[in-house]
This record gives sequence, C-alpha cells and structure tokens, in this order.
Amino acid sequence: MKIKSITVTLLAPMSDHAANRGEKLLGNASSIKRRPDGRVYISGQMQRHALFSAIDRLNEDHPARNGTYVANGDGPSTDVAKDLRSDLGGYLDTNKDDYSGRRTAPATATPGVAQTTSQIGRDLLVRLRMDESKDSGRKQALATNEFSQNDLMQMSFHLDVGAVGVTKQYEYKNEAHVATTYKNHLAGQNGEHSRRVRLFLDATRSITDYANQARNATTAEPQQVLIVLDTKMSRKAVRYFAPGTNATEKARILAELDNREALYFVGDDTNPDTLSVDEAYQQALAAMDANELYTPIV
Repeated sequence: MKIKSITVTLLAPMSDHAANRGEKLLGNASSIKRRPDGRVYISGQMQRHALFSAIDRLNEDHPARNGTYVANGDGPSTDVAKDLRSDLGGYLDTNKDDYSGRRTAPATATPGVAQTTSQIGRDLLVRLRMDESKDSGRKQALATNEFSQNDLMQMSFHLDVGAVGVTKQYEYKNEAHVATTYKNHLAGQNGEHSRRVRLFLDATRSITDYANQARNATTAEPQQVLIVLDTKMSRKAVRYFAPGTNATEKARILAELDNREALYFVGDDTNPDTLSVDEAYQQALAAMDANELYTPIV
C-alpha cells in the first residue's frame, strides 16, 4: 500500500487553561478566544506553533538528525533540505519575484475547539506597590485574567506525504504552462523522507507547548485518537470526533476508509475494551514502516 496522506484527529482534556488568549477586552481584562457559541478555541496558528515545538524536541534527540533543525517561526530559512519548518511548514519568500518564492505547507492543523460550551472564570491579578519612595505617584495595578474551567478539545493534523522534501516546479513557454517537474531536496539522504513523516506523526501525541499562552502545564496529549494512513489525499476523518457526528456517520467514515484500503487505528485511554492511545500510535508507526510512503519523485 502507498501512503499518500496521514490524518490524526484527537480529543484532549484541558482544565483551568488559557491555551490561546485573544485580544484584550474591557481595558485590562485579558480574554481567551471563544466562538460565538461559547466554546473556547485554540487558533490554527497556535496549533502549528505547538506542533513544530514538539517536532523540534523530537528531532533534537534523534540519532539520525544529520544537521537538521526547526527554524524559529519568525524566520524560516527556505532551506528545505535542513530546516524542517521550511519543509513541513512551508514558507513565503517575498524577496523572490516568481512562484518559486512560495512553498505550500505539507503539514496542516485545525484549530482546537471545545466539544461543549465552556465555563469561563476570571482571576484578579494585583501588582502591589511595595516601595513608597519609588514612583510614589503610581497606583496599584489591577487586572483580570480569564481561564476556561474544563474542556475536551478536538483538534486535527494532516500531512501530505508526497510533498515532504519535494518542491513542485513549473515550466512555462510563451506564457503557457508546458511541464511540471519536482525538485528532490532530500537526494542522497537515505531514509530522511520516512524519518520526517515519523516525526510528524509522533509529534501529534507530544503537544505541550502552550506555556507562552497559558502560563501553566496545559497539554494536548490525546485521550482519544483516530490515526489514518490514507491511500489518497483526504481530510474527511477530521469529522470523526466532531460534536455533531453520530454513531452512523462514524461507522460510515471508517467503512469508506476500509473501501479504499486505508489503514486506521482508534485509541481510547478511557475504554478498557479498545486500543490505548499509545497502542494506536505504536501500531500506526509499525504499519507506516511496513508500507510504502508515496513520493512523486521517480
């Protein structure tokens, strides 16, 4: 089987969190992001940040790292061969004057959204003025800080396997597109393509980097997960844990995957009769090694 895409959709419990703050409302009230239906959410941008932080940690410890790294989010290098953010996350280089200055990201993420209406609390923050002799004219600083009490967050991640380590190039003649070719940035790096795909998959269960936003130990490590090693480009499985998805639709999503001979693994740490989340990941990683990862490079 050729694996053309990987979809990971999961549920992760979060408590007393502010995993993605929004803009300040009502002056000094530090608010968190929420939808009009009252459910808090974590932006796709923050999800990608957390994903690449996890990839960075895993890559640093990898024995076959071979000089690869994850660039800071504010400065991707456009070096697909060595910079995993430029490869998996794409980039837009405005200094280049043609289409080659843009690379679409093979790895994408949905926002994290609470399954039900969130219960929002507020903390009162006080900065005491202790030194009477210094800045004596300044008043005590008061602010409120929002947090969400308990949420089961749904989030999903997707990888276009064939785009990893590859750049699509177009040939034009008299302003007509006459050919499409591919540049292989990983030529000569045996096993690097599969290593990067494994890093992506492993990172989706290692997302903990909400500290800059939450200032506490918030984690998106899955409680339930569906991992799909797909034979086509599809993201339909991201609906599996959506609040409105009933048992019939879930069964038909899995039946559709069966019909096209995709491999999928469902893990649930709350159900003793199913695979655990860890077992689902272990089986998915083993299945990935036992099958072929698609690449357009001939």
